[in-house]
Amino acid sequence: MAARRKLKNISEVRRFFHRFEEPIYFVSATNFNLLGLDEWVKNFKFISYIDCYDGQHPNVFSPSEHPHAEFQSIEDINNYLLQHKEVIDHIERRGGKPKFIFLMFDEKTEALSKELGAKVWFPKAKLRNRIDNKIETVRIGNKAKVPSVPNALAVIDDYAQLTKVAEKAKLGSDLVLQSAYGDSGHTTFFIKSEADFRKHQHDIVGHGEIKVMKRINCRGAAIEACATKQGTIVGPLMTELVGFNELTPYRGGWCGNEIFANAFSTKVRDKARDYTFAFGEQLRKEGYRGYFELDFLVDTKTRDIYLGELNPRITGASSMTNHAAFAHADAPLALFHLLEFSDVPFDIDIAELNARWADPENIDSWCQMVIKHTDDSIDRITQAPETGIWRMREDGSIEFDRFDYHRRAVSSENEAFFLRILKTGDYRYEGADLGILVTRGRAMTDRFTLTERSRKWIDGIRSHYSAEPLAGPVPSEIPEHTFKFL
Repeated sequence: MAARRKLKNISEVRRFFHRFEEPIYFVSATNFNLLGLDEWVKNFKFISYIDCYDGQHPNVFSPSEHPHAEFQSIEDINNYLLQHKEVIDHIERRGGKPKFIFLMFDEKTEALSKELGAKVWFPKAKLRNRIDNKIETVRIGNKAKVPSVPNALAVIDDYAQLTKVAEKAKLGSDLVLQSAYGDSGHTTFFIKSEADFRKHQHDIVGHGEIKVMKRINCRGAAIEACATKQGTIVGPLMTELVGFNELTPYRGGWCGNEIFANAFSTKVRDKARDYTFAFGEQLRKEGYRGYFELDFLVDTKTRDIYLGELNPRITGASSMTNHAAFAHADAPLALFHLLEFSDVPFDIDIAELNARWADPENIDSWCQMVIKHTDDSIDRITQAPETGIWRMREDGSIEFDRFDYHRRAVSSENEAFFLRILKTGDYRYEGADLGILVTRGRAMTDRFTLTERSRKWIDGIRSHYSAEPLAGPVPSEIPEHTFKFL
């Protein structure tokens, strides 16, 4: 490793990682979340359960499939990978003192990493798990003076009690409930009547404290940041694609993002950045440092902005943040996460960096759409679209143009980068991730509906999937509970 002298500017940070000698691995289901970071950091490699590139990505290592218990989470996938002989041999063959970055991990992951002589470059799983609790997020936000949607936190036993809790907190009768953990809309429940409550009560009763919120008409927004010893570095505010039935079967489920200069009003953007900075500073007091993401809800009537969720990790939106124009001009946000855990001293003007990253001139326009299997069916894929650059014809149909493993190869809005997740031979089931489509421009209109171009891209990708029905009973390798790979 280079001498531990203090880094004083962005140029020195970039040079430091360009000459970094120790191996760093992003271990996850796919490499999508940190796509392209290997181009910024010497000796940065990906260990992925799914080979989205059919062996053509030079820095992705995917071991052969071995028998394993049913995966219930990304943590299970990572723990499987860290015990896989081919992975262990790969790490040992490359030598050095490995550093691991994960999308998700638990205490077992930490123990397995220690056995491999590796350091986990993230706060401890115990701390991450505590602050990832949606109930705790509200409390941290309150400390940071970052408001949540009007809410009450309570253990809910039945509908009668729920109505009393809502009445006392003046939340009305049209409610949104969230349990402490969950994602992609799996544990968000819209309750307007006792019938609605009965439909979801097995996910509400007996699950500890529940966040009971007043239902507002809102738009979703996301912003990523990094809490460092010098202060919190804040990325741009992005719109969120949520609940589109063309993309996801989950009402309220995240299914993509847009990044563009004038997302929301200047007032909303500035307020979101101020709130994110304040929340990051509170996270530092809680003992957390490194990468995190906040979801915000923007009231369409009042334009008030509320804290939605905290993700104390790299997220599905990270590819948007780390490939924006400002990131190429300075450095990706993820690089500052690595810097924070490298223990190399640095003295960078955080306020100046944040001001530069807030400038609309430094933000270009891109969008991503996460395409899931939305039908309530199970079949086996016989044909799947390739990862690479796809082109839209004049009639709106799409065709594969060329292989690439980077979105920067997309030259216009008539091209898109598709990262395939499910391949030929895989089972397709409701909620399964088919792949991610990334293109220039907007995915939504100003009214937050999908553009006609987006619909053509989605339909086009789906048309390149073919499948055959199952001939017998449901195979054991199909998970009983879906989870996102991102």
